[in-house]
Amino acid sequence: MKATTLHHEHPSEMEIRYIEEIKKMTPQQRFEKLIAIIEISYLLKKAKINKDCH
Repeated sequence: MKATTLHHEHPSEMEIRYIEEIKKMTPQQRFEKLIAIIEISYLLKKAKINKDCH
């Protein structure tokens, strides 16, 4: 995957750009991105639980 740059635009324009980026990806790249999001979500949830325990 190529490096993503930050863009500060109206949310609707950002959404259009995001959809265009996704359409250019191969199914494998989409899957890898989904897995990365799931892993980050899990780590954040786990970190919150660990924070509450200490």
